[in-house]
Amino acid sequence: QVQLVESGGGLVQAGGSLRLSCAASGRTFRNHDIGWFRQAPGKEREFVAVIRWTSTYFIDSVKGRFTISRDNDMVYLQMNSLNPEDTAVYYCAARSSTGGVGSRPYPWAYNYWGQGTQVTVSS
Repeated sequence: QVQLVESGGGLVQAGGSLRLSCAASGRTFRNHDIGWFRQAPGKEREFVAVIRWTSTYFIDSVKGRFTISRDNDMVYLQMNSLNPEDTAVYYCAARSSTGGVGSRPYPWAYNYWGQGTQVTVSS
């Protein structure tokens, strides 16, 4: 199985930056996509970004502001130009690497999940 642990959340002023980290372990981790999702109070969990190796995919609302990178068993989500709408609990998740990297950008397509890290952006 794949085990995931997120970290790096916190309180950030609007316009600021924050980097989230996802530490992964497991014998099949190298064959998995690592995605980031977020869930705000009262809202459904939504896809944010995913990385396979050099291939990435982002939801439209974060394109140009967020970047995702992978370094062995660590995956990072660099968030710039944050706004209050980015406030949410952020989760990293893993799935088997099949199909296009941007396909199936939904929670049900991911098999393993971390516990989440809170990101709060003040206005």
